[in-house]
Amino acid sequence: MIDLFLVMMLGFLGSFGHCVGMCGPLTVAFSLSAKQNAGWRSSLLFHSLLNLGRILSYVLVGAGIGAIGSVLLAGGQLAGIESDLRRGLAIFTGLLLIWMGLSQINPKAFAKLPIPHPFRQQNLHQTLSAGMSKLSLHSHWWTPLMLGLVWGLIPCGFLYAAQLKAAETGSLWKGSEIMLAFGFGTLPSMLGVGLSASLLSGDRRSQLFRMGGWVTLTIGLLTLLRSSEMQDYTGHAALLFLMLALIARPISRLWAAPLKYRRALGVGAFICAVAHTLHMVQHTLNWNLDAIAFMLPEQQAALWAGVLALTFMIPAAVTSCDRMVTALGPLWRRIHLLNLPALGLAVGHTLWLGSHYFGALEDLATRWLWVGLLVSGAIAVFLIRLRWFWSLFSLQKYYASALKSK
Repeated sequence: MIDLFLVMMLGFLGSFGHCVGMCGPLTVAFSLSAKQNAGWRSSLLFHSLLNLGRILSYVLVGAGIGAIGSVLLAGGQLAGIESDLRRGLAIFTGLLLIWMGLSQINPKAFAKLPIPHPFRQQNLHQTLSAGMSKLSLHSHWWTPLMLGLVWGLIPCGFLYAAQLKAAETGSLWKGSEIMLAFGFGTLPSMLGVGLSASLLSGDRRSQLFRMGGWVTLTIGLLTLLRSSEMQDYTGHAALLFLMLALIARPISRLWAAPLKYRRALGVGAFICAVAHTLHMVQHTLNWNLDAIAFMLPEQQAALWAGVLALTFMIPAAVTSCDRMVTALGPLWRRIHLLNLPALGLAVGHTLWLGSHYFGALEDLATRWLWVGLLVSGAIAVFLIRLRWFWSLFSLQKYYASALKSK
C-alpha cells in the first residue's frame, strides 16, 4: 500500500514540475477545445476523457510490463532461479530509481543514465505527436479519449520511474495498479494544466519536481530494503560497483564505459553498502546491537571492518559532484583514494561474515571457489591500478594515468 501512495505522490509532485512545462500535446487538445467554443461543462468533459485515455494507456503499459516481468520470473522458477531473478530485478530497479531521484533533486550534479527504449525516442515522439495532431481535427465524442491513449505512449524520462517500479512487481495486476496510482497522481495538474501553468512560476515548478525526486529516491531505497534475502545481494553489488569504479580510469583506453559512469558506480556502491548495513541490523541483529558482544572474536573483527569500510566510503560519496570537484581541487582525488582501503576492509568483512565464504554451510569446494573469486578479484583491482603491472605485459600504452583522465 505504501508503494502505491509513494508512486501517487511521485506523479502528483512531479507532474507540476515536469508535465506542466513539457505537455506539448496538450496544446493541441486546448486548441481543439477553443475551436468548439464549448461551455465549461463540455470543456470539463473533454479534459476528463483526455486524461481518462492517458491513464488507461498508463495502466495498459503497466500491465504489459508487469506481465513481462511475471513471465521472466515464471521461467526462472522452472529453472530453479526464480528468487535470484526477483532479487536481481529488485536491486537493478532500486538502483535506477535512486539514481533517477538524485538526478531530479540535483540535475546538474548527476549524469543522465541511458535508459533503453524499444523505439528511437525522438522519432516515436514525433510520430505520436503527429498522430495526435491528426486526431484533433476530428470532432467525435471519442476524440479526446483517443488523444489521451496516444499521449500516454509518448516516451518520457519522468514516466520511466513509475514504469520501472511496475516492472519490478513481476505481476500484471500489480503493474497495472502502480501505473494507475501514478496516473491518478498526475490528474490534478493535468486537469488544470492551463491554470497551473499561469499560477506557478518556473522556480516553483522546479521545486516541486525536486520534491518528486525525493519520493523517487524513497521508492528506490524501499525496493532495496524489502526482503531479508537482499542482504547478500546488496553486499555483493556494493563490492562489484566499487571494483568497477576503482578500475574505471586505468582501463578507460580499452573500455571507456566504466569511466563515463564512474560517479554512478561509486555512488551506487555506497548506496548498496548502506542498504546492506541496514539489512544486517534489521534482519540479522533485529536492531539489538548488544548481540554483537556474543559473536565470535573473528566475526566481531569482520563486522567492524565492514563498518570502517563504509566510513571510508562516506567522504567519497558526499563529494561526488561537480561542485566539490572544483572546490577541493587536488584534494578531491586524495579523498576518493579512501575507496582503496575501503575495498580491502570490505573484502575481509565478506570473507569472514559472508554466507558463501568462510562461514558458509555448503561443501568445502563451493566455499573455496567463492573465496578464490573474491580474493582474485580484489587483487586484480589493486594490480590494474598500477602502471608497472601493465608494463610487465608491455601494455603500458593502454594504461590511463590519473593526470590524463577526467
